[in-house]
Amino acid sequence: MSEVVGAGASLPDKRRVAASFSRAASSYDAVAELQRTVGNALIERLPVGLEPGRWLDLGCGTGYFSRQLAQCFPQAEGVALDIAEGMLCHARPQGGAEAFIAGDAECLPLRAGCVDLIFSSLALQWCEDFPAVLREAKRVLRPGGVFAFSSLCSGTLQELRDSWQAVDGFTHVNRFRSRETYQRLCADSGLRSLELSVRPQVLHFAELRQLTHELKALGAHNLNPGRPGGLTGPARIRALIAAYEQFRTPSGLPATYQVIYGMLRKES
Repeated sequence: MSEVVGAGASLPDKRRVAASFSRAASSYDAVAELQRTVGNALIERLPVGLEPGRWLDLGCGTGYFSRQLAQCFPQAEGVALDIAEGMLCHARPQGGAEAFIAGDAECLPLRAGCVDLIFSSLALQWCEDFPAVLREAKRVLRPGGVFAFSSLCSGTLQELRDSWQAVDGFTHVNRFRSRETYQRLCADSGLRSLELSVRPQVLHFAELRQLTHELKALGAHNLNPGRPGGLTGPARIRALIAAYEQFRTPSGLPATYQVIYGMLRKES
């Protein structure tokens, strides 16, 4: 594809993220209930009448939404991009896009003005430099193009965070940007905001180990600097379970995700 240019080297923290999601490629789809729910909600939010000639699935993962976008826009050319080569290896054989590219959202290996729609669901929370993501989106979009994204805000997995706080002082839960930070950065991006809203999404689990297993299977377990090294001892696990039980509802143990939906347009 002629629009692709060479990608720069990834930073060490990005390599850790890429490696984590690469390892999770084979288990990801089986536990991706939240990802499918949020991605489908993002598709439903796309502007009415949108007819892209080329779309980019940014942070495509296993390619689930690349295949959805191909069905929504059968006349368009699709590009699927992810920083995790393991995810791309899983996605390529299933099709949905004309090109599958390893690349970084903060430095897209695409030429300027080459896509009409950037779709990115639950991937950009792993990007440390969100202003760079917005600059790159603006650069590669054609005039009138749309950047549709969902991401996670602070307050995500607050039940798990609070439970760990009752056990020790280590960072066990991934940190995410605040809603106010997203609002400020999008306002400063030069892209026009069509929507920027936060919606909580709550999953329920019978036992805590089901939640922790799902996070590991998704590759979304703790990737923060300052995380504790080594294995967590049985006493701390028992204390964590006891603390989390305080949140139990008739539906089970809640895990709340604060999801932000953004819809931005490049005016010119």
